[in-house]
Amino acid sequence: MRRTRILTAVLALAAGLLVGTPPALAARETTQVALAADSYTWHNARIDGGGFVPGIVFNRSEKNLAYARTDIGGAYRWQESTKTWTPLLDSVGWDQWGHTGVVSLASDPVDPSKVYAAVGTYTNSWDPTNGAVLRSADRGASWQKTDLPFKLGGNMPGRGMGERLAIDPNKDSVLYLGAPSGKGLWRSTDSGVTWAQVTNFPNVGNYVQDATDTSGYASDNQGITWVTFDESTGTAGTATKAIYVGVADLQNSVYRSTDAGATWTRLAGQPTGYLAHKGVLDAVNGYLYLSYSDKGGPYDGGKGQLWRYATATGTWTNISPVAEADTYYGFSGLTVDRQHPGTVMATAYSSWWPDTQLFRSTDSGATWTKAWDYTSYPNRSNRYTMDVSSSPWLTFGANPSPPEQAPKLGWMTEALEIDPFDSNRMMYGTGATLYGTENLGKWDSGGQFTIKPMVQGLEETAVDDLAAPPSGGAQLFSALGDIGGFRHTDLTKVPSLMYTSPTFTTTTSLDFAETNPNTVVRVGNLDSGPHIAFSTDNGANWFAGTDPSGVSGGGTVAAAADGSRFVWSPAGTGVQYATGFGSSWSASSGIPAGATVESDRVDPKTFYGFKSGKFYVSTDGGASFTASAATGLPSGDSVRFNALPGTKGDVWLAGGATDGAYGLWHSTDGGASFAKLSNVDQADTIGFGKAAAGASYQTLYTSAKIGGVRGVFRSTDKGATWTRINDDAHQWGWTGAAITGDPRVYGRVYISTNGRGVVYGDTAGGGDDGGGGTDPTPSGACTVTYRITNQWTGGFQADVRLANTGTASWTGWSLAWSFPNGQTVGQLWNADWTQSGASVTAKNVSWNGTVAAGSSVSFGFTGGWTGTNARPSSFKLGDQTCTVA
Repeated sequence: MRRTRILTAVLALAAGLLVGTPPALAARETTQVALAADSYTWHNARIDGGGFVPGIVFNRSEKNLAYARTDIGGAYRWQESTKTWTPLLDSVGWDQWGHTGVVSLASDPVDPSKVYAAVGTYTNSWDPTNGAVLRSADRGASWQKTDLPFKLGGNMPGRGMGERLAIDPNKDSVLYLGAPSGKGLWRSTDSGVTWAQVTNFPNVGNYVQDATDTSGYASDNQGITWVTFDESTGTAGTATKAIYVGVADLQNSVYRSTDAGATWTRLAGQPTGYLAHKGVLDAVNGYLYLSYSDKGGPYDGGKGQLWRYATATGTWTNISPVAEADTYYGFSGLTVDRQHPGTVMATAYSSWWPDTQLFRSTDSGATWTKAWDYTSYPNRSNRYTMDVSSSPWLTFGANPSPPEQAPKLGWMTEALEIDPFDSNRMMYGTGATLYGTENLGKWDSGGQFTIKPMVQGLEETAVDDLAAPPSGGAQLFSALGDIGGFRHTDLTKVPSLMYTSPTFTTTTSLDFAETNPNTVVRVGNLDSGPHIAFSTDNGANWFAGTDPSGVSGGGTVAAAADGSRFVWSPAGTGVQYATGFGSSWSASSGIPAGATVESDRVDPKTFYGFKSGKFYVSTDGGASFTASAATGLPSGDSVRFNALPGTKGDVWLAGGATDGAYGLWHSTDGGASFAKLSNVDQADTIGFGKAAAGASYQTLYTSAKIGGVRGVFRSTDKGATWTRINDDAHQWGWTGAAITGDPRVYGRVYISTNGRGVVYGDTAGGGDDGGGGTDPTPSGACTVTYRITNQWTGGFQADVRLANTGTASWTGWSLAWSFPNGQTVGQLWNADWTQSGASVTAKNVSWNGTVAAGSSVSFGFTGGWTGTNARPSSFKLGDQTCTVA
């Protein structure tokens, strides 16, 4: 999205800043070790997209193999059989959360099973760890890591330029990496295991977005921005001779080596006054295409040009589709149709209004056509139609006047790729989603091609708050950065629209009335207008409240247990309270500005607050607060607390920092005193869910460090014992903003992430009773489709589709088969599973047990094989043998 998403709570972590090592040293190699966990299945509450996709990479030698990178939410691999994306970096843990920011990706054209990712989120102090290069021999299913002696910036200015990481297409053991912050150009000659600086590269870059920024964010040198090989200047097994490198320098933006990197020179005759965002080489016709902007992006850019460089003659040709004087944007997205190399496309990435623009040439840039043109202003004629029915919120609830349209083609369109094996398929990234088309050829034939979201499975929202009401149509309310948040009535479906009336850019906090969940309140950030909104129908519809004087941002908000009043701690002014729906606010006394506020879940007049080590209590509806005598609480403000539903005065508080008090505290007297749990090392969130069968206390959930292990933990005995419920493959970086259990489904937990959306987990048993019971035994006919969708040495990925071809609905299912060649399941999603020898059983999870007659359910898995990987010949649904399609 347009706004930079910064992990606000990370400032406390930055105290552990690593000291860099000398730039010529080989980096340290590390691997991750798996830890045991309770059996959980993990999913996303579907939003589909929600953030910036700055890079899309197609493999040049294997059809349908593609990857996407995000600025804060990891990397993904395309799954052709389902037209979905599979997340690849969920294993990134708490201490290295910055490695969820991906600054570049490279897919090996010699060995397509190999893929590399350059990771790191910020180059300044916000990210406490250095960057790294991850390498995988199984398409991202598992990774090895080489730490770098400098930082990388997946969420820094200029992140849409690239790719900074590139593999020599003739000798794939050679890789190059362009570094930011003046760290130069780096090279590996052993397939990414070790790296050394190319010390004779002449220019480390000098362009900064804003030299006056004292935080180091906008003032960082954007450095080396892309590397491109001319594969025609090498043969298999020998290093490619011609290499082009883009540099963030307005006067010297392109360099070349003609001797496999031994020497480098500035490309003579190149344009000046611009940054080369992309350099794409057409080796067939001998052209290097370059997209230029006067700024680094992804938000800024006021002028731009497109150029073509003839690699044999050194001739430069300005092929801009419009005159520079007529641009109000820069060019960035750039791609060549590998099936028809004379076909080139580019984007006007920074054209915010009325829309972005796509340009297409079929004659190597001599002439161009546009995705849309004006007929008679302000009316437009589009070469495309847009179908956002799979992600209807992409209209943003807008009904603009021409020339704007809803939905838009997008903004921040720096990633653009035509499938190298299919001229009809094109994908491009925006600030909110990933769009694509599969009938691009209609552009040239005079028809209208169809653009759709091609983003399912790619979840890239930053989550600020979560709330799961005990009743009503809403299963979950989310507070999100950039796109406000959603009311989910079905976790498996994309909601029709984000919160509107008003539409916040970021929702910072929300709450519902515990005994009247139809009453919901949310607060957030908005450039102009009210910062608070209310609902009286369980979040289905909203109306704006009134701001007290001085409000500049959302802050935190709490609803009384019965919805009769509200307490609000907004940014810009002190804590406020109101009866009714916020038409008139009064200042609360006795509590400092900026305090975090929550409500007691039983007594409608009791509210709580916390600020700088002090806990505050109000018993008069928020009019006045009194500081508690409780001591030993964290002295900083990285604290989250909640009151237990159903019990007055039962409060849990989590938070702290490594240089002081840090852990989990419990109060049973309304905050008058707190007891610290000795069995919790560190804790950052606390939430409650339905009690386990036979338990007298609600289930506790926390993102914490317990027994020396970081993870997500559950307690069914009031915190006396804890069970880790995630594993090392499912960590999602930083999960410290919010957590809540589901009050209606035992074991279900909702977890906030900073870029992987809302993650929810269910126990292996699923359902409402904490597990147990007998295996489902549906009756009626069934059909199974078993597909191997990817296969590599020693490993494979498969999809299984189970169809109910009978006449009665299933309320649960259990599918069994035997592998004929000793194959093993490694990871399986969308079902619970067990394997004993060759026999495998997959069972429904809580959300996909019901399968109507004529409908189907699907799950997938990755596995291992040796020798032969034949498909199972028989599948049984309970005692019934299914037809194999």
